[in-house]
Amino acid sequence: MVNDGPVEHGYPHLRTVRAAITALYRRLSYDTIQTFSTSVVPADVAFCDTDDLYLGAQRVARELVRHYRLPDARLVVSFRAMPHAANIELTAGPEYFVELNDRFRTHRRDIGAALAHEIMHVYLHRLDLSFPGTRENEILTDTATTYLGAGWLLLDAYREDAASSQKLGYLTPEEFGYVLAKRALLFGEDPSVWFTSPQAYTAYVKGLARARGDGQQPPLTAAGWAGRRRYARDRRHAQDHARVPPDGSAPYTFTPDGRGPLRVSFPCPTCHQRIRVPVRGRVRARCALCRTVLECDT
Repeated sequence: MVNDGPVEHGYPHLRTVRAAITALYRRLSYDTIQTFSTSVVPADVAFCDTDDLYLGAQRVARELVRHYRLPDARLVVSFRAMPHAANIELTAGPEYFVELNDRFRTHRRDIGAALAHEIMHVYLHRLDLSFPGTRENEILTDTATTYLGAGWLLLDAYREDAASSQKLGYLTPEEFGYVLAKRALLFGEDPSVWFTSPQAYTAYVKGLARARGDGQQPPLTAAGWAGRRRYARDRRHAQDHARVPPDGSAPYTFTPDGRGPLRVSFPCPTCHQRIRVPVRGRVRARCALCRTVLECDT
């Protein structure tokens, strides 16, 4: 949790974020991802200053447990002074103890954001899905929270001005915006109408542009002129030398196939699993993981 300190910006964790989205599809399946097509709505996690602190926190926790489809999980919420935003004790359940930072006693509208992240820890724990290392695992948790419909709360908790700042989670605001935009493009949502923080809206707009760019990379037909020109150059080089130029900056790679034509592999713009298709002009590919149909010009 950033509390009146510097806020990191940009996309320093993008590789891990994309790996987390792929891991969600592999562990949950396309059909389960589709059951999260509706996000948590503001009315369900609203917290007024006149609400009882503990009863209100328990109510919001129950709503998030319902959203994550953890009906046999019970959350006991308490508050204490600590450096982090929150902490949860992961046990066999069904009862879990969540501690929230004392800051939330007076910043109650952000309690839902903190609980969304902590309850996702329970969800992933039950799935036995984790990444090695604490930081990578927290990035997985932030990504899963956002992609499964509750992470807009974390982005909306980001506020920054000349005198103060606040941010929850391990992702940067733009990375939260990116994952939220990936979800919005998948389900046709417009989460921007839920933001109360203007800084959150700005970060979402930046993330949306980055997410749309994933679907505009060659060999996809939506790629721009510059990308198509570079792709054609790299394809000629691969056909002549049986390999792609070794700079590694392109999202696609060419590989020879002794039984047929040259093949190109590239990440699916939805789930980021790599897809491999023959180099033979117009091709329609279907991602086996997320079922996205892609128009390609290889």
